Amino acid sequence: MDLNDPSNRPMRLQHVTSAQVSTNTSQSEGMQRQEAVSARMTGSEKIWMGETLMAPSMKSANHHHGDSETGIYIVRGNPVFVFLDGDEEVRIETKPGDYMFVPPFVRHREENPSIDSEALVVLARTTQEAIVVNLP
Repeated sequence: MDLNDPSNRPMRLQHVTSAQVSTNTSQSEGMQRQEAVSARMTGSEKIWMGETLMAPSMKSANHHHGDSETGIYIVRGNPVFVFLDGDEEVRIETKPGDYMFVPPFVRHREENPSIDSEALVVLARTTQEAIVVNLP
């Protein structure tokens, strides 16, 4: 069934279990993104939600998310978000319970400075595609 076709969209609550999340989404080196709520998975029209798992000592590729706004909730670990403000590199250290907002087209990367534990974040995006533009 094509959930992108409005006539096929379910008109009931959708439950996506942790076993059903999909890695069939855009990826950056060093991270594993998983899709949960999307047009493809649930028939949603206006939001995309998923999660990213970051291995210990991981640094993602530099990237941006096109015209998508991204909200991030830190579930586990202490990921660091790095971006340029003019010519200055800014590092934002986070902890569980914190939130981050990534505006459209802002180049950034994620790092997990822990040498022995993974970091887990939940993502919400304003586009149906998990846009990831990996940069050199």
